[in-house]
Amino acid sequence: MKLNLKNPIIVIDLETTGLDIAKDRIVEICIIKILPNGNEDIKIRRLNPTIPISPEASQIHGIYNEDVKDCPTFRDVAKSLATYISGCDLIGYNSIKFDIPLLAEEFLRAEVDIDFRKCKMIDVQNIFHKMEQRTLVAAYKFYCHKNLDNAHSAEADTRATIEVLESQLDLYPELQNNIAFLSDFSTKSRNVDYAGRFVYNDKDEVIVNFGKHKGRLLSDVLQTEPSYYDWMMNSDFALDTKNVLTKIRLSQLNRLF
Repeated sequence: MKLNLKNPIIVIDLETTGLDIAKDRIVEICIIKILPNGNEDIKIRRLNPTIPISPEASQIHGIYNEDVKDCPTFRDVAKSLATYISGCDLIGYNSIKFDIPLLAEEFLRAEVDIDFRKCKMIDVQNIFHKMEQRTLVAAYKFYCHKNLDNAHSAEADTRATIEVLESQLDLYPELQNNIAFLSDFSTKSRNVDYAGRFVYNDKDEVIVNFGKHKGRLLSDVLQTEPSYYDWMMNSDFALDTKNVLTKIRLSQLNRLF
């Protein structure tokens, strides 16, 4: 079943230097842009991450430091990339937890303003885990009845992701062919920041989602433990997380004065 689209969507996959959203960088990005009329456009770009690729990451995706030393940096392509994906909804595999937060960090470092919170985001992995509890290679085999050759290359994983989603729509009648529904269904929690350090509760209040204060209202933590803000700002949290924390703290201070 082909996707029923009102807006263009981009299907995204990243290969990176590692798995730390705050520290690691993109070495390859693949985007398939699908228009409501079904037309597709694909862009694949290798990037110089400006930091070493971890040996563990290279063993997975097959990209080594020598392969990208002469490639453009993310900052070089950030503005054109932001223009290309502007106004599109987003689809990926493990994208809400990893790809989108890391991509947001790259844009912040490049000082390019883009807000993914305005987009609908579908995470095919979350749909898969709710339905079957498997991995992408297994998902491709299960839903598409094919082996995923070239797994962990950006283009192969990106194309597999969209095929799996279309097959999920065929298999599960309860899934509506609607981007808004799929976005809601594949989102595990309502994140305030991309990394999910802060989330909304059922009253739309911001609560802490990690550490010793998990489950507490962020406003209460900031009020009773003022050093919490400085600790987070001086630690290795994602730039987006720090930006969100600062906005909430300033809003709280403005209400006090």
